[in-house]
Amino acid sequence: MDLQNEKCVMVIDENLPLDIIANTAAIMVITMGKQMPEVVGADVYDRTGNEHLGIIEFPVPILKGNGEVIKTIRERLHEPEFSNLMVVDFSDLAQGCKTYDEFIEKMKDVSETELNYWGIAICGAKKKVNKLNGSMALLRN
Repeated sequence: MDLQNEKCVMVIDENLPLDIIANTAAIMVITMGKQMPEVVGADVYDRTGNEHLGIIEFPVPILKGNGEVIKTIRERLHEPEFSNLMVVDFSDLAQGCKTYDEFIEKMKDVSETELNYWGIAICGAKKKVNKLNGSMALLRN
């Protein structure tokens, strides 16, 4: 990944409770890590020789949005211009499932337009990512 020309961001619904915001970010970042293992740096060692597992090599800003903003971004990602971006989304349907099998089954019965998105993570060419998130503000407490 060319860190000079690539960018990753998350947009999370700022109206969610803090625990759900944290959970949404955690779920999406785990999926991002699976899809892009090359962005996780090597393990490091402190002065006493204790190991600390590698972390992502670049920042991933978390931006504030709301359900409609996230849905609009998700819809735009179907445009050919954005087809090569890596996208992870998280919805109320996913959050409400007790098992992954339940999630798989429930997703079969809904269309994308019915989903209420809580967050979306996007990685790829900086210009394209910026085009989607523009000048959105950081999500702050």
